[in-house]
Amino acid sequence: MEGDEKRREEIHSVSIRAGKRTYFFDVKETRQNDYYLTITESKKVFDKDGNSRFEKHKIFLYKEDNKKFLEALSGVISFVDTGIEPVFEEDTFENDFKTDILDDFSFDLKD
Repeated sequence: MEGDEKRREEIHSVSIRAGKRTYFFDVKETRQNDYYLTITESKKVFDKDGNSRFEKHKIFLYKEDNKKFLEALSGVISFVDTGIEPVFEEDTFENDFKTDILDDFSFDLKD
């Protein structure tokens, strides 16, 4: 059991405060020694009696999906900023849509 707990510890972690929310980007390791990312949104909420608790929402992102996820995220962020919809091929993000982020980004987490 101790080995399983050790594997679930964060290998690398970054947090971002954004108003009343905090976002955590945590790299963890699978039992097969592959890395994966968890993205957690944490928000402090209050009940009707004024008691507080943290509400959390989590996404698990495995390395085989990194490129598609990053392309989609970059596309929608670009749309929010510019109002211009990116063009993606149907049912896939493996296309010519590129951003400055993707041009220099390495999808290999391990050397």
